[in-house]
Amino acid sequence: MYLWRIHRADGGDPNAIADAAQKAGLSHVLIKIADGRGTYNTYKVVDGREFYNSQSGVDHVPALVAALRARGIQPWGWQYIYGEYPVQEARMAIQRVKQFNLPGFVVNAEIEFQARGMDVRAGQYMQELRSGLPDTPIALSSFRYPNLHNPFPWNTFLEYCDLNMPQVYWVGANNPGQQLLKSLHEFQSLRVWRPVFPTGAAYGEHGWRATPEQVAAFLQAVKDNGLPGANFWEWYYSRQYDHALWNPIEKFPWPAEASQPVDISIRYLDALNSSDPVQVASLYSTEGVHVTAQRTLQGSEPILGWYNTLLRQTLPNARFELTGQSQSENLHTLTWTAESATSRVLDGKDALGIKDNQIAYHYSYFTVQTV
Repeated sequence: MYLWRIHRADGGDPNAIADAAQKAGLSHVLIKIADGRGTYNTYKVVDGREFYNSQSGVDHVPALVAALRARGIQPWGWQYIYGEYPVQEARMAIQRVKQFNLPGFVVNAEIEFQARGMDVRAGQYMQELRSGLPDTPIALSSFRYPNLHNPFPWNTFLEYCDLNMPQVYWVGANNPGQQLLKSLHEFQSLRVWRPVFPTGAAYGEHGWRATPEQVAAFLQAVKDNGLPGANFWEWYYSRQYDHALWNPIEKFPWPAEASQPVDISIRYLDALNSSDPVQVASLYSTEGVHVTAQRTLQGSEPILGWYNTLLRQTLPNARFELTGQSQSENLHTLTWTAESATSRVLDGKDALGIKDNQIAYHYSYFTVQTV
């Protein structure tokens, strides 16, 4: 769960916040620790109003970090960045992460980086950040659909990140599952792919609000698509303003019995983009069959050998993009493209026969062109 202003969350009581997080089964809480070049959640309260970065302000982050840690919950930090002073912004993030010894950090970059030329400043920020936090997991928090936000420097940011946390906010709509799937497909087309840990909407704006049913549907879609987890925006709205949105988060059976993703095409493309033959071959049943126009293979070892050749020699370090898919009962058909530094595929087409959530039969067709 994202936490914006500590003062507004459970009365600003760090123990009450940590108790609520523990009861809800949260693994981590994302605390705003910096805004641009300045600190955040360092303030004083006068007549119910917060005055940030004042000389007499109190840093409310360390007490909350300690309370979360005492309950086995990871306190991550996040920072909204503007790009006007990229190096200074990165140094502020580094200072705050090290100050609290945080186990992870989220970069929140949005509209300011849609201006042309901001890829340079994004690179300056990320290079400085990664240099100062070489071993800290870093995630990007930004828009849900990369195709709608050009020239946002997606690859520049993700190059230095370990995780991608797109803001899958279905504002004005009621289809969180479909929007999550669209987001996943679009991110697969980027040159740099990182594991997706999406952020759902547990808030409202401009007369619209998420419903408890939609929050639960979003979590179910995350689980069904085999993603490692999710988080939500935002603590205050879902607890103090509209507690009904907190209930499905608290009650959702996560983690539960491991469920296999429904969308096999997402799993298959993710495995190909890992460039790991073992990860791709693990999607097949032990007696799975793989067919091309040239030959037929059956069993784990021959299929692993074929992917070893494909990903290490034919299309080394290629980026695979899903361009279309359809499903009829247990048969999944998908089309795709791929491009590496030396070769590309523009006409990939596969048919996957699924049994017990594994690939039992696979027909592949594609032609390789030299770049």
